[in-house]
Amino acid sequence: MAVPRGKSTAYDGRNASGLIRDAFCVGEPNMQRQIEFFYFIGSTYSYLSVTRAEARAAQDGVALIWRPFSVRTLMREQNNIPFATKPVKMKYMWRDLERRAARFGVPFSGIPPYPIDPDETANHVATLAAREGWCREFTQAAYRTWFLQKQDPGTPESLRNILASLGRDADDCLARAAEDRTKQDYLASTESARQLGLFGSPSFVVGQEIFWGDDRLDDALDWCKAQ
Repeated sequence: MAVPRGKSTAYDGRNASGLIRDAFCVGEPNMQRQIEFFYFIGSTYSYLSVTRAEARAAQDGVALIWRPFSVRTLMREQNNIPFATKPVKMKYMWRDLERRAARFGVPFSGIPPYPIDPDETANHVATLAAREGWCREFTQAAYRTWFLQKQDPGTPESLRNILASLGRDADDCLARAAEDRTKQDYLASTESARQLGLFGSPSFVVGQEIFWGDDRLDDALDWCKAQ
């Protein structure tokens, strides 16, 4: 049963669907129209949205709030495993992703390793980055590492290279990403997604309206502008 926003039990004393959502806003604070962008580093189709959604939303004057969450946890809860044990569907997914990448001018140079990051470490770093305002830059770099360099972005070596490329202190960032505060923020974001009824990544949320998939980005923007 979904708990109304603002009335849920929170992690670490914070409300998972209210206060914690405000903490992850990295869009322009003076923009009234906002879309929450829930994604998981490890989701294949999220590559397209991570690459193009920010610029597309800006064209419509909409701020994008980057929200890393554990879709893997929710999918396991829902017994929703779309590709790992379904080779025919996986083959289609890679081809579909390649077609959509070509349509939107997103670089695609072949199938990357999959699945990745079993400990979800890259998502913990993304959670830290969301709190501090550099989530987009980190996430885009993580996906470039995965899709273009064909490396797991969640390994210590990959993360150090990504953070160094962003001018960040890798040791400091990795240490803080491993802290309980960051892990609790990640759990809280996942709980917020659970309460909203999310089941996949990427998902775009406008208020209580959910738009699942990169192919629903324009629908989410149209809905947001109509409010």
